[in-house]
Amino acid sequence: MPAEGQGRSFKRTPRRAALVPTTAAFFVLGSPNPAVYPEEIGFFMPPAIVVEGLSKTYYRRKRAAGVLGGLRAYFSVAQDEVHAVRELDFRIEAGESVGLIGENGAGKSSVVKMLTGILVPSSGEARTLGLNPWRERRRLARNIGVVFGQKPQLLWDIPAGESFKLLKAMYAIPDDVYRYTYREAVERLELAELLKTPVRLLSLGQRMRCDLAAALLHAPLVAFLDEPTIGLDVLVKERVREFLREIRRRFGTTLLLTTHDLKDITATCDRLIVLDKGRRLYDGDLRGFQDKFASERSLLAELSDVPSTERRGELERVLAGHAARTTWESPLRVRVDFPNNGVTPRITGLLLEHLSVQDLALQGTELDTIVAQLYKQASVT
Repeated sequence: MPAEGQGRSFKRTPRRAALVPTTAAFFVLGSPNPAVYPEEIGFFMPPAIVVEGLSKTYYRRKRAAGVLGGLRAYFSVAQDEVHAVRELDFRIEAGESVGLIGENGAGKSSVVKMLTGILVPSSGEARTLGLNPWRERRRLARNIGVVFGQKPQLLWDIPAGESFKLLKAMYAIPDDVYRYTYREAVERLELAELLKTPVRLLSLGQRMRCDLAAALLHAPLVAFLDEPTIGLDVLVKERVREFLREIRRRFGTTLLLTTHDLKDITATCDRLIVLDKGRRLYDGDLRGFQDKFASERSLLAELSDVPSTERRGELERVLAGHAARTTWESPLRVRVDFPNNGVTPRITGLLLEHLSVQDLALQGTELDTIVAQLYKQASVT
């Protein structure tokens, strides 16, 4: 077994085509690790991230307007407290993919910075891969990947391809792992034409793609991705999502993703954590989030016959008694929106009773709409 700090060994097995990390995905920093699959021997995997009572408070000096106000503030000790994160608790198991969302100022980036050791919390505890992030930053840095939107980590004056070679040496990445991650990044993120260009000459979207590749070259145990698709067009965003899914599938990488593009969440994450003013508002799967916070549901009916005006009017009057709204999208297509309060079977029965229904589909509220409604409620309260 390689000593701590050396490259990680990989083995191939006839049972699975994927590269299997023997000291990466099933091992935490120097602990003994059997070079076999954990499910085959009941090997216990510790959680990737544990957060207990985590809080972060910033202090900013009070200042009045104008030059005189600035001079007074310079000599004043009066400060305002800004509570970025408040008594936060959650746990992320190894191999999970979790989306962390919230309004601007909800505390997302502060949480990521504390979990990577960049910030020291005001109170509470956090463990990443079993380590205290701000006290054991060097040990932790070997096994995590980090992307902060619009904050490049590649060397500014040398080509991205040379930075990748430098990272291979810094992380002592095994040749087979590097060949795979490098090839996947170049192909999926379309980096071939960018590798010989100095980073300072790249656009924001091009730099973001190169930064993402650099963060995942060493197949980290945990990847922290703060706004990884910022500045990217629609097609490239989809390629980024495919790349993240493939790295997670192949290496068992744990993903913690913050974003304002909720398609990133639905495409790559199994679980959602919603923050509101530094507090946890929701923690669970995407379906549970929609069930809990969606205020409405919809039934979309395709008809085999065009109903008469009298039958349509009768149906609309009956549905109005259940606070349902009827929208005729075409003579053979009707949409019924109604409160998410358990009346779905009754609404379905009324449609079948009054119309010649050929096909019926139940739809929930889009995730973007639900989150926007939550943000509006939070701003009011």
